[in-house]
Amino acid sequence: MEVVATESAPRTQRAPKQDRSRATRQRLLEAAVSCLAEHGWAGSTVSVVAERAGVSRGAAQHHFRTREDLFTAAVEYVAEERSTALRALFPDGAADRRAVVAALVDLYTGPLFRAALHLWVAASNEEQLRSRVTELEAHVGRETHRIAVELLGADESRPGVRETVQGLLDMSRGLGLANLLTDDGGRRDRVVAQWAKLLDESLDRP
Repeated sequence: MEVVATESAPRTQRAPKQDRSRATRQRLLEAAVSCLAEHGWAGSTVSVVAERAGVSRGAAQHHFRTREDLFTAAVEYVAEERSTALRALFPDGAADRRAVVAALVDLYTGPLFRAALHLWVAASNEEQLRSRVTELEAHVGRETHRIAVELLGADESRPGVRETVQGLLDMSRGLGLANLLTDDGGRRDRVVAQWAKLLDESLDRP
């Protein structure tokens, strides 16, 4: 009996430690995105993020060796979370197009987009960061496009459909940029309604 107890104790202790490690990593990722959205790249150091997450700088560097590792991982993490949330809004797949357009626009008007924008600006001046951000954005862009096609019930084998869906995403990104300066919800709602109408006419055309 004593041997069994001695062997099982480390396994019992190891699981909570792994859980704490995952929780620490998640807090760091969420704090990094918040800091980037609020303070930009220049004001978002590892120390600032660690303090916001309530962990030591050493703990932060244990999970993310460099600043670039931390911020690219943070934006990717939250983008994946938002993609999951978007799919959860429409569990049955293709849905009312106005609701889908509104949900896609929301992806580009929140703190994730603001954080990503700061990362893009930094990457334009930081050679070491640029390739990582370019790769990240390509991945996020492909995933968002795939979700949009699925939810809109779009048939990309038809000429022009792929470009129509991409145009919707480009428009949504433009609304996100405009939202950085002024929150014009009324205008945004009218644009969403018009795009939904255009999509119905384009995607359902025989």
